[in-house]
Amino acid sequence: MKDKMTFHVIGKTQKMKTTVKSKQHEIIMDEPPLLGGNDEGPDPLSYLLASLAGCENVIANMVAQEMNFDLQSINFDVKGQLDPRGIRGEAGAQVTFEKVWFKVSVVTSEPSERLTELKEKTDARCPVLTMIRAAGIEIEVDWEKA
Repeated sequence: MKDKMTFHVIGKTQKMKTTVKSKQHEIIMDEPPLLGGNDEGPDPLSYLLASLAGCENVIANMVAQEMNFDLQSINFDVKGQLDPRGIRGEAGAQVTFEKVWFKVSVVTSEPSERLTELKEKTDARCPVLTMIRAAGIEIEVDWEKA
């Protein structure tokens, strides 16, 4: 069996604020004052949506290289809808996102058929997108040429 990749972070907390280290990088997550935080960083769910954009970018660039695809840049617009009753512990409410909207605008000289191929291959190989789908979260993915 081939080598596996291991990802590792360590963290510490201060009330609602979480400071996480990944290698030499530091990530700060917090909540707005309305939710008991000091707004010192994005909330964890926004980081999850950002992870989706970042992961799709990495995989798209890998796939584009394999396809000899002219990928100049990608712009993302990602939204997630959540029922806050779930995280408050109210019975019957879903805890995960109910729906995620993922809009991708690709700057390229490639025709639409090749863009569709890039999208399909990228979506199939993106661990974050795959986890969202595996969790049963409805996700609307739209790729277009910029």
